[in-house]
This record gives sequence, C-alpha cells and structure tokens, in this order.
Amino acid sequence: MISSVLQNASIVYRSRSDRNLEDNMLRFLSSGEDDIELLYYDVLGTEAHCIMLHEIGILTLSELSQILHALLKLERNTTLIDIASFEDVHESLEAFVIQQTSLQTGGKMHTARSRNDQVVLDMRMKIRDDINNTSAHILDLIRSLLKKAAENQKTIILLYTHLQQAQVGTFSHLLLSYVEALFRDLDRLYLVYNRINQCPLGGGAIGGSSVRIKRNRTAFLLGFRGLVINSIDATSSRDTVCEHMSTLGIIMTTLSRISADLILWSTSEFGYIDISEENSSSSSAMPQKKNPDGLELIRAKAAMTTGLLTGFLGVMKGLPTGYNKDLQEDKEAFLKAFENVRLALSVLRLVTSGARDWLNDRGGCGDIGPSER
Repeated sequence: MISSVLQNASIVYRSRSDRNLEDNMLRFLSSGEDDIELLYYDVLGTEAHCIMLHEIGILTLSELSQILHALLKLERNTTLIDIASFEDVHESLEAFVIQQTSLQTGGKMHTARSRNDQVVLDMRMKIRDDINNTSAHILDLIRSLLKKAAENQKTIILLYTHLQQAQVGTFSHLLLSYVEALFRDLDRLYLVYNRINQCPLGGGAIGGSSVRIKRNRTAFLLGFRGLVINSIDATSSRDTVCEHMSTLGIIMTTLSRISADLILWSTSEFGYIDISEENSSSSSAMPQKKNPDGLELIRAKAAMTTGLLTGFLGVMKGLPTGYNKDLQEDKEAFLKAFENVRLALSVLRLVTSGARDWLNDRGGCGDIGPSER
C-alpha cells in the first residue's frame, strides 16, 4: 500500500506523464535489486546536499529539519520503502521524503542535482567502503600467511616450474611470495581509492546547474578529498569503476593461484597440508574424502569476476558522451565483483589458518639443521 502511495507521489511532481509504467517495463528498467546496496549512501548524500541547500538559502531551517528527520527514519529502517516498486533508489527515497513531509518541502530536496550525479556519488561512496573492507580482509590473510611462514622457516620443500621439480627452497619463502603479491594488491587499492575519492555531486544531468551551489561544502560533508571538476566527466565516465573492478580481478587472480597450490598440496600425492573438516566438503558416495570445494570455487569465481569486468568494458566502449541507460549495468557488475572478492578472501583466510599438518608439522621434505644455516 505504502509503495503505491509513494509511487503516485513521485508521479505527481516528476513524471511527464500521468500514467504509470507498464509492469514489465518497470521491472526491466528498474535497478531496485542492486539499488538496495546503495540506499544507505543515497541517504547520506541527500543529507549533505540538503544541509548545503539550507546554507545557501534554498531550504529553511524548518524544512531542513523535516527532511533530515525523514531521512534519519529511513536510515534506521530501510524496509519502510519498497525500492523494487520504483525505477531506482533515488526516486523511491525522494517519494518517501515527500510522503513524510510535503510536496512543497520534500520537492525542494532535488534542487540542483540529477539522478545522474546522484548515482555516481552513491557508487563512489560505496566503493570507498568496499576498498576499505577489501583491504582489511587482505591484511587478515597476510597475517595468516605470515604466521605460517614464521612456523616454517626451516622447512625444506621442492620448488616447481612447469609442475616439474626445479629447485630446493623453504616453505616460508614460498608463503612470503604470496604476501608480496597481496601487498601489491593493497597498493593498487590505495591508488584506486584516491581517484574514487572525488565528489561528482553538482554535475547535474550533464551540464551542472544554474543554482549557485557550494560543491566543496557538500564534498567536505561527505569526506571527499576533492571534486570531479567537469560536469560532463562527472556524469558520463565510469573509468574509475572499471579500474576498481580491474583491481578486484587482479586480486581474484592472486587468490586463485594460491588456491590452486593449496588444492594440489592437500592431495594424497603431495600431502603437504590437511584442510580442516570445517573448511572442506565430503563426498556423498565416499565420505572418507575431504574435498577442497571452497578453494575450487575461488578459482571459478576468479574467472567470473574478470568476466564481469570484460562485460562492463564491452558496455562502455560503444557509448557516446553523456548519461545513457546502459550505465545502469555498472552496479550489478561492481557489486558482484566485490562480493566475490570479499567471500574469497574470507574463505582463503579460514583455510590457511585452520589447515593442519603443514609441512613443518611432519618435518616436510626435511629441516635445516644448525650446521646448514
């Protein structure tokens, strides 16, 4: 009931038509399922924008108070709106605020902005948090690998090229090679963060706004380092999203390579490690087996993650400058890519920290004695 009321409110002040979209067309156009992930950031962005609108005299203190009260209510309980009933999160949020306040008050909230700069703002804030989240998970994995490396400083193993025995080395040296690669992944995330951390709000639909807004003030309130200066670039470009997804793809490639090694080491033929019961699956026909299903899925999801990047690059390559509805597909791509990386990092940390019978527990191929060091 509430969603239909909100949708009607939206139509009253926004739509060029007095008719609702046909149901199948609405479902096709709607990005509601992906927008649920962006609702929190749309609320934050709207709060900052409205504070700025009050400071330049567009909103009275009473109007600002009413809008912020409605936004706070939504921030605490996101189930108050059904995003899927609207074309996107921005429309649903705006209609909710109007329903909670009035058309005269809530209708001012959209002054000097467009859904085009709103969605880029939401994505940049979400990606900032995703990068911090990913970095924390990478550091957790690095700590787990460093612990195992410290325990295996004297453990001798065979190093392979072409899966053929090549040279003798230590297990700690091999584990530290993973750590080096993961630190480079952290560096790449840091560089992407700096480019993502610029505020696009104020770009409007494509050409900015005739209202003399304070873009720097909004950027400051939202914790951005600076502005995306050009309004066309702010609303048209998704290269930073592609760069973020590319970094996620590289991370997944690193994790896939580590997983492939762990899978090999857990076989009876190698017997280097014994993956714990909690982090392996059994066979329905052969219950004595412990299958490294989590690690195998990391390999598969690495391919799917790079596929998401390739798919979105394909969307981007043929678009003319300016916002096009094709860009709506960016949300599903980067949200799924991040989820793949988050889960893969968590699973790999669980496997490495929980695995038993690492080489040093059984002497490995041999230990370096005092006379050999």
